[in-house]
Amino acid sequence: MPDDIAPRVQPVLPPEWDASIQDALTAFPSGRDFVQNAWNAGERNIRGMNGLGVSLGYPALAKAFLTFNNHVATGSTISKRIRELAILRLSWLREADYEFIQHVVLGRRAGLTDVEIERITLGPDASGWDSVDAALVRAVDELHEHACIQNATWKTLAASFEPQQIMDFVFCVGCYEVLAMVFKTFGVQLEAGSDAVAPELLARMHSAKSPA
Repeated sequence: MPDDIAPRVQPVLPPEWDASIQDALTAFPSGRDFVQNAWNAGERNIRGMNGLGVSLGYPALAKAFLTFNNHVATGSTISKRIRELAILRLSWLREADYEFIQHVVLGRRAGLTDVEIERITLGPDASGWDSVDAALVRAVDELHEHACIQNATWKTLAASFEPQQIMDFVFCVGCYEVLAMVFKTFGVQLEAGSDAVAPELLARMHSAKSPA
């Protein structure tokens, strides 16, 4: 079903960032600086602000999770393009509107074309993938469905990636699985003025079935 849950946890916005929150945000300095600098410049509908702000109501938990999230976002051995491909596929399968919309923007910045983003929504058997990209998308489907990359997919990935890269890929999917739960359960709202995707695409997301 669509992300139509009313806000259950209110985001903590920059004027409310006290010492404990500032300490938590040291775990993810790029995210902190992006939101804080935009706020200081007078912006009030900053992309990703609500998603970050929801976690900040619990600073100790936020610091622990943001340490992990920061590695996925800035310290990973996989490319930004692969990371965004994985996040977009996972958020599509999870029907996580907020996460998917945020990462359409980031996916484009990481080099994914609109054709590729559309192909991500169609899955690993869509026409146009090369064998490696198809395996990456299939791996997300298998992690979503089985919590395990299956042998044939593993073999394809292992021929192209080092073990640490595959570990980073699995942890990336897991990180954004958690965030999909957070955004959907707590009713995180899209920031006003955020780049949205076509309503027809979201309608298709919510009518899609998970892979067998």
